[in-house]
Amino acid sequence: MDIGVFLPTGQAQWQPAGDPRDLIGLARRAEESGFASLFVNDSLLTPRIEPLTMLAAVAPVTERIRLGTGALLPVLRRPVQAAQALASVDLLSGGRLTVTVGAGFPGRFGQPLHELSQVPWERRFARLDETVALWRALWAGATEFHGEFHSFPELPPATLPFRPDGPPVWLGGATPSALARTGRRYDGWLPYPPQPADYAAGLAGVRRAAREAGRPPEAVTPALFVNVRIDDDAEAARRTMDAYGRSNYGLPLEEVERIQAIAMGTPEQVAATLRRYTEAGAEHVVARLGALDLADQYEQLERLAALTRPGSW
Repeated sequence: MDIGVFLPTGQAQWQPAGDPRDLIGLARRAEESGFASLFVNDSLLTPRIEPLTMLAAVAPVTERIRLGTGALLPVLRRPVQAAQALASVDLLSGGRLTVTVGAGFPGRFGQPLHELSQVPWERRFARLDETVALWRALWAGATEFHGEFHSFPELPPATLPFRPDGPPVWLGGATPSALARTGRRYDGWLPYPPQPADYAAGLAGVRRAAREAGRPPEAVTPALFVNVRIDDDAEAARRTMDAYGRSNYGLPLEEVERIQAIAMGTPEQVAATLRRYTEAGAEHVVARLGALDLADQYEQLERLAALTRPGSW
């Protein structure tokens, strides 16, 4: 199992006393601590460091750690420019980029993004899949592209990524449609189902769709997005995660628990929860640390590193 972490790019996670430039130091510490990956989130609804800008900043100061988006929302960007930016990050990192994409959610966490980006909400999944197909065509050196939403009879030479086939593209989401599309089209799956049993059922659906599409099931990397808080006692962990959920989403912990994977409590409790997800099939776990300032982020990073070192379970 590989363990990665999210950088706290949201303003609420490093203000009022923090300096966002310290995120670069946190990225270095994550690599030094042995984490396998470093992911960043994407949104226009909360102030944050733009994800591709953040990855471009940490790419030259790290050497081994995989860099990822979780999840990038392609509707926020023009597709050709986004392909160029992603190829550039892949080049700057020496081929360490993984791109997880999503289509957003109904309600206040999704539809306003489309309105701000002047992109229709309707048929967003088909638009997402076609955008990824356009990226892959550009990365392969295509000179034209014809789709339902994007048509270019002539494409100029594109910025080519470090790897000839471009960075792997994962999909976030666990609806039946997302599972089928992941198995048919994508290189990995990064959901956050609230129960390990949900993860196991979803992964079975992804692998079934892959087989039906003539792909080997192992072609899809099974990953997990999980919120993590490690404390000396379970109640302290719940209090901090509740404050974290209210700060990030305006939601109490009881509501966040119903929709997202959460591993919180003592080190033993967190290890047990992560173990249940890995037993359900997750091979790459990306932890979003439940901390409200940068000093606490560093502490949680060290506690998770100690917890997940080989042999610690």
